Amino acid sequence: MWGNVAPFSSKKVVAGMVDIPQQYKSKEEYVHHIFSSIAHRYDLLNTALSFNRDKYWRRFAVEKSGLQAGGTGLDVCCGTGMLALEQARVVGPAGKVVGLDFCENMLAVARQNIARTPYRNNIELVQGNAVDLPFADNTFDCATIGFALRNVPDIAQTIREMARVVKPGGKVVSLELSKPSWPVFKQLYYLYFDYILPVLGRIGVGLDGPYSYLPRSLKSFPHQSEIRDLFARLGLQDACYFELTGGIVSVHVGTVPTP
Repeated sequence: MWGNVAPFSSKKVVAGMVDIPQQYKSKEEYVHHIFSSIAHRYDLLNTALSFNRDKYWRRFAVEKSGLQAGGTGLDVCCGTGMLALEQARVVGPAGKVVGLDFCENMLAVARQNIARTPYRNNIELVQGNAVDLPFADNTFDCATIGFALRNVPDIAQTIREMARVVKPGGKVVSLELSKPSWPVFKQLYYLYFDYILPVLGRIGVGLDGPYSYLPRSLKSFPHQSEIRDLFARLGLQDACYFELTGGIVSVHVGTVPTP
């Protein structure tokens, strides 16, 4: 079902192409280095740099996942576990959530975050790769990915894998930065994103580079309408997206078809 994708006009839709420094062999290696270096400050900076809107965005994404009490959810590229925790709040003590990430430093922070909550027995953390999920077909009621689709080595393969492991009728959901369309707001947003955010990020983590990658990764990432079309081309039904906070983030939703 998930094997074929029609040709795209831009390779960026499939691969999420972005220039990487020469010392790294691949985008995957570069992204791993970035997130390993900022894991200890990731949550604090996310909240500060999003003006505390990140909590609402995650809540909205999980609402659109269709996850219910007692259900089973997967969060791909779970990072520090914030979206997995939001799923756990919904499924409750009778449910289960699995968070997967390829970066051990991020998973270490996730373990600390989860251990401080009532959901520590409901969440399992797994180290693995988004383009080759270590789960059987039709395992989960939903699969989410938050602020990571633009970082994976192959966007289409990641979505395909998420769809594979979700049960028929379940949802695949992506929460991601997007490209606002309001004229004045758009200019102000890119001013903040291109010039102010990298400086604030450098102050926060004490390193050059990680938060300069952010604006570059967004510019190379397809428009939200293209991601919706990719969901549909991969066989997900009722593919749609919701723009939040003036379109600076979008939530994409698709339903795994029933036989």
